Amino acid sequence: MNEVTIVGTGPAGLTAGIYTARAGLKPVIYAGIQHGGQLTTTTEVENFPGFAKGIMGPELMTEMTSQAERVGASVIYEEITKVDFSSQPLKLWSDDKLIESRTVIIATGASAKTLGLPDEGKLMGRGVSTCATCDGFFYKDKKVAVVGGGDSAMEEALYLANLCSEVLLIHRRNGFKASNIMLERAKKHPKIKFMIPYTVTETLADQTGLTGIKVQNLSDQSVQDIELDGLFYAIGHTPNSSIFAPYVDLDDHGYLKVEEFTKTKVPGVFGAGDIADPVFKQAITAAGMGCQAAIQAAKFIEEWEHRG
Repeated sequence: MNEVTIVGTGPAGLTAGIYTARAGLKPVIYAGIQHGGQLTTTTEVENFPGFAKGIMGPELMTEMTSQAERVGASVIYEEITKVDFSSQPLKLWSDDKLIESRTVIIATGASAKTLGLPDEGKLMGRGVSTCATCDGFFYKDKKVAVVGGGDSAMEEALYLANLCSEVLLIHRRNGFKASNIMLERAKKHPKIKFMIPYTVTETLADQTGLTGIKVQNLSDQSVQDIELDGLFYAIGHTPNSSIFAPYVDLDDHGYLKVEEFTKTKVPGVFGAGDIADPVFKQAITAAGMGCQAAIQAAKFIEEWEHRG
């Protein structure tokens, strides 16, 4: 039986692995379908402390994986497909293989929603992004667009407007989900231009990356090409929480509910990173939660052994 099983290998899961391994708990980390999480789809990361010249997202995840393995964590490149947290030991399955564990750290992250355009996957990190805070710096004094109509879209547009020469805010409806205060703030900013009701139908690119987009006016169906340096999606995230839903509490958007830092309502089950963070969604905050979950898991095991 595992002392600690960690589900997910983004910054949260790998940091939890490093801390629990150094505590002598021999954690087993299941990588899932996207080893490294969302950082594997980014290019240069300049806001993770310790890398003065920046580091490529996939390289950062490779380094964190190597660090976790060096201190004693085991990384299994399989996906957890089912769990049963109704009693101790906690049970997880990778297809038909049963794993029993004293504690579980859920670090499966959240997947950014995209428009599903044919070439957007190839352009992630090369002109297409799902995080203005992460990538906005690379578009200083350039023209960009933000897709979305909620508070997140307004926040992204305002953040980018302080860096970029022009920000197009593209939304497919005439109405907005954003709060009035955020909407008015965006409308008043001189660098933000609203395009409603429009939808992006195609990305335009050359060998170096994104060069523009094709948009359609949903009122008159007219189509036009727009030259752009960057396209930012702000249409929400989908937490990867479905298999845990019968046992842990989720909020209305599917994020794991935690209290006292990373504790779920199930003793011995902890949540860390974007799966339990609907607000910040940064690599450094995910890593911090991974540290917290690891320390709390170690304390739970110590108390369990004391009771036994």
